[in-house]
Amino acid sequence: MFLFICLCSWSLAGVFGVDAVKSESAMEGESVTLNPDVNTINEIQWSFIHNNNTILIALINRQTDKRTFYDDALDGRFRDRLKLDQTGSLIIRDTRTTDSGLYEVTSTSTEKPLSTFSLTVYARLSIPVISRERPSSSSQQNCSLVCSVVNVSDVTLSWYKGNSLLSSISESDLSISLSLPLEVEHQDNNTYSCVINNPIRNQTTHLDISQLCHPCSGMASYYVFPQNLINDISVSALFNFFFLRSLYLLLWF
Repeated sequence: MFLFICLCSWSLAGVFGVDAVKSESAMEGESVTLNPDVNTINEIQWSFIHNNNTILIALINRQTDKRTFYDDALDGRFRDRLKLDQTGSLIIRDTRTTDSGLYEVTSTSTEKPLSTFSLTVYARLSIPVISRERPSSSSQQNCSLVCSVVNVSDVTLSWYKGNSLLSSISESDLSISLSLPLEVEHQDNNTYSCVINNPIRNQTTHLDISQLCHPCSGMASYYVFPQNLINDISVSALFNFFFLRSLYLLLWF
């Protein structure tokens, strides 16, 4: 029984002790604070783990209040963006996606790791754009739409009907474009929205069916007259054409 209790205590110390990795996240351009909570240590140093190499980026002596920043580390990646407060917390300003990774704080006297942070910086979310696809002759009663976003990574793009999820697609790597189709009826009165999100933020665009899916507006957008033909057609002829076409649409729908 004694051996069992000792093994359990050692295991919990390994999981929740100083070796535990603390997770932090931020959106690109925001500031983030990594707080090691090491009030009893006088001099500490911060390092960034890059390609399995420990790169020193900042140091503070809290007794003398002397702070040192290694701006040339990693080709100046953190230049003029780091700050240390009196507690030893590291503040990263104007974060970038390249700041994602492991940060380690150690005591300069023992070089023993005191805390480790895993930082994830997410790229800014673009606003979803909803557009209507070219209608086909077989879909007169339906409106085909597509929601698109560009230059995104680590996101999920979803269609919602009210609060109910209809469909979604995820992308973990940088993508030039991400699109998700939706088909609705012209007379549909439900509320639809397209949402892009990552673990900490989201952007929403609401669908205006009356604007995008009105039969007249949708079909008129695909009628383009050549300039030379327009020059040869009288105003009355054009008027008659659109009048007859509008009458046809009213009778059809």
